[in-house]
Amino acid sequence: MRAAARETAFSPFPLGSLGTGTGSRPPARPVTIGFHSKTLGGDAPRGGSSVTGMRTPRLLVTLPALALSALLLGGCAAAATNESASDSGGMPGFEEGVGAPIVDESTGDLDSQPDGGDRAVITTGYLYVTVEAPLEAAAEAVEIVEAAGGRVDGRQEFAPRESSVLSDAGGAELVLRIPAERLTATLEKLKELGEVEELQLSSSDVTREVQDIDARVTALRSSITRLLALQDAAATVEDLIALETAISDRQAQLESYEAQQRYYAEQVGLSTVTLVLGSTEVAPVDEPDTFLSGLVTGWEALVGFGSGLLVVVGVLLPWVLVLGLLGLAVLLIVRAAVRRRATPAVSAPSGVDDAD
Repeated sequence: MRAAARETAFSPFPLGSLGTGTGSRPPARPVTIGFHSKTLGGDAPRGGSSVTGMRTPRLLVTLPALALSALLLGGCAAAATNESASDSGGMPGFEEGVGAPIVDESTGDLDSQPDGGDRAVITTGYLYVTVEAPLEAAAEAVEIVEAAGGRVDGRQEFAPRESSVLSDAGGAELVLRIPAERLTATLEKLKELGEVEELQLSSSDVTREVQDIDARVTALRSSITRLLALQDAAATVEDLIALETAISDRQAQLESYEAQQRYYAEQVGLSTVTLVLGSTEVAPVDEPDTFLSGLVTGWEALVGFGSGLLVVVGVLLPWVLVLGLLGLAVLLIVRAAVRRRATPAVSAPSGVDDAD
């Protein structure tokens, strides 16, 4: 006898499986399954055989649904991986080489670098010495500096001046570059050239600037090395052009910092001292010993006296004019007053005679 068909509804996602968690999917549409069961003894009872027949179709439908869900999840993950790979341009590390900061990992933050034991100090000075023969003393100063390992960057000499009033032996000005470790000893030798009138020394600490430039040079060299390695592995023309541009920029920065590095190294290693050699102006002491020299001396004295006299006259002339005008005005006023007094005294006796 054919058993009565029973209809059973179920969900392919049982409670507690894929339906829970983040981004849970909505429950699947109920599926109706019909099946027939045959027994030897006629209709099967409501328990027993009917329950066994329902478990088999439920398992057959649940397994394909789970497999389909796994395939969908795997496809989404693969798509996300492909998108991430396409964004990097197919060259791992290229973006890191081009866009990363130039500070290398080995150097760390520039501001956090500890100060070294050696300080970078730039020393400059000014020395004025009075000597009897400045030109000869200048040549001797050059020898002293060159013996100490320095050099002369500038030199000016002034010829001696002679006149009837004052004369000097000339002068000289030198810009000396002296090794910093021999500066004190060299200055002591330069002081012995004559009488020291003035000495000034000033120092400027550039340790921080030197450390900053050294760190940048090291970081740029490491960055250029990494970019050259990436250039060898470039697969497309676009990547090659981008790498060449980045390398050119790094090399330009490196050359600029290396120039500053050389400048600071020279300024710190060689101190700059400006040496001025002068002479004291003195009056001439030569006395005439012949008639001609006596005549010349007398004439120069007369000319000097005349020149001085003219200067005095020029100074006094405005005062003489002003005082003369004032004196003339006073004189005129006094004479007028005297005439007024003298006129009544003369006319009085004639009046008396008329009355008599």
